[in-house]
Amino acid sequence: FFALLKWTFIWAFFATFLNYILGMLLAMLINSKGIKIKKFWRTVFVITIAVPQFVSLLLMPQLLADNGSLNVLLKNWGLVDSSIKFLTDGNLAKITVIVINCWVGIPYTMLITSGILMNIPADLYESAEIDGAGPWVKFRKITLPYMLHVTTPYLITQFVGNLNNFNVIFLLTGGGPLSLEYHQAGKTDLLVTWLYKLTVEQKDYALASTLGIIIFVISATLSLIVFKRTTQQGQEGEFN
Repeated sequence: FFALLKWTFIWAFFATFLNYILGMLLAMLINSKGIKIKKFWRTVFVITIAVPQFVSLLLMPQLLADNGSLNVLLKNWGLVDSSIKFLTDGNLAKITVIVINCWVGIPYTMLITSGILMNIPADLYESAEIDGAGPWVKFRKITLPYMLHVTTPYLITQFVGNLNNFNVIFLLTGGGPLSLEYHQAGKTDLLVTWLYKLTVEQKDYALASTLGIIIFVISATLSLIVFKRTTQQGQEGEFN
């Protein structure tokens, strides 16, 4: 249980904050002054959202299998001698699901942060440039604090949602690769996918009920933290 709980929190952390940071950087890149045809680049990433997520997630296991298209190409090009076990090696499978989640999640974050970036007062950047601030200082002192000020409730909500992100894990790896270290669970199983297996496949309703209560307590606690934060903050204040 504790090994899967640890992996669940690791997954939720990286699935939330990698998407957030990379999506924000992508939005900043598209909105920067030197980039041309900005509408085209935004449209390209919007089109990726138009493809249903489950289609991408069902396609990826075929591409990343030991004898899948990607491994065949890598071997034909002479880059590897043997297949890379993207989904059949425990540690590598965990990295793979995090990377694939970025593939399907970054465009959403890009759209959200693009709108916020356009609302940051331009005079803040102009004042920073007069004071001699470079791109990194402007990002650290202006862009990032402003983004966090607006999107902190969204971030916490996403984190809670990723704790119970059933689709990505189940459709990519099915919780595998299997392991004798866990009870009816695989290396990439989250608590929610483990609960599904205990209920549907193993009919172990007693253990599944206990696990369901634990998941509810964890999710409810984090949701109450979000509620408390948003009610205390009230309406969005002025950014300083």
